[in-house]
Amino acid sequence: MQKCFLHKKRFEKFMKREDKKQVIENLAEKLTENSIFYLTDTSELNVATVNKLRGLCFKRNVSMHVVKNTLLKKAMEKVDKDLEPFYDTLKGPTSIMFSDTGNVPAKLIKEFRKTNKSEKPILKAAFVAEECYIGENNLEALINIKSKEELIGDLISLLQSPAKNVISGLKSGGGKLSGIIETLSKKEEK
Repeated sequence: MQKCFLHKKRFEKFMKREDKKQVIENLAEKLTENSIFYLTDTSELNVATVNKLRGLCFKRNVSMHVVKNTLLKKAMEKVDKDLEPFYDTLKGPTSIMFSDTGNVPAKLIKEFRKTNKSEKPILKAAFVAEECYIGENNLEALINIKSKEELIGDLISLLQSPAKNVISGLKSGGGKLSGIIETLSKKEEK
């Protein structure tokens, strides 16, 4: 295993400047296009387990990539977002997850850990709707973030609630209203 690690280090060291520049450009483009991404540590997971994680990501429409920290930092510096709080999290192995929904990667991480009886992946940081979340302790808060669809559903329910109350009040009070009108008309006849 040590031999593979040394070979990987040699490969990264001799990666062509043009290739590094292209990786940085691609990462910067993805960071610009996506308002939601998570940085995780998936180290020490074996190949089979990582493949399970990738499969779950695919099913949930989450794009996951293993990235080199130095290249990711350079890409972060190029985008028009304040990503400086993430720089300190770029230590050790890093995987980046891109999603269209803020809470999906957090739910995915929690479900994967439970299903695979693992402590990984570990949440290093997340960027959701211009907010920075640093550290594993934010996982539950990220799980509880409502998706756009959930917020729209809540809003529709709130808007429908007063109309439903008025309609049910009129239906239940209809008998009372007719009784009051009948009583008043009898009083006028006398």
